[in-house]
Amino acid sequence: MNTLQAGDLAPQFTLLNQNEQSVSLAQFAGKKVLVYFYPKALTPGCTTQACGLRDSHTELSKLNVEVLGISPDLPKKLTQFIEKKELNFTLLSDPDHQVAEAFGVWGEKKFMGKIYDGIHRISFLVNEQGVIEKVFDKFKTSEHHQIVVDYLKGAK
Repeated sequence: MNTLQAGDLAPQFTLLNQNEQSVSLAQFAGKKVLVYFYPKALTPGCTTQACGLRDSHTELSKLNVEVLGISPDLPKKLTQFIEKKELNFTLLSDPDHQVAEAFGVWGEKKFMGKIYDGIHRISFLVNEQGVIEKVFDKFKTSEHHQIVVDYLKGAK
């Protein structure tokens, strides 16, 4: 796994959102975008992380940041996640994990003694020019949103 770093150009991508509409990173030129990768919708850790971002949405908007959550889940599952947890940002479906691989977040994981390939919980703050400004890779799911907000406030 070769994760992208700050200073790298963010890979351009287009994926289907929860409504099966195409969403491209290029649509957000001129804004900062938090591209956050999570393993699976409606699981405890991913729910905690998503609800933190949901609750920080107003603050992130004021800081000119859009949030895009990416997982291998299909759009139907993303719709359920948004409806059940009242999420207020876009979720994108990456079932063949091509975007996850492009960002370097798809790789070997270990869980309960099993080794498998999956998405690593890593977020990328992409700046207005499409360059990765900051990589968030060490956080608890309950603190992710606050770490991002604190970074943004300090980066101003």
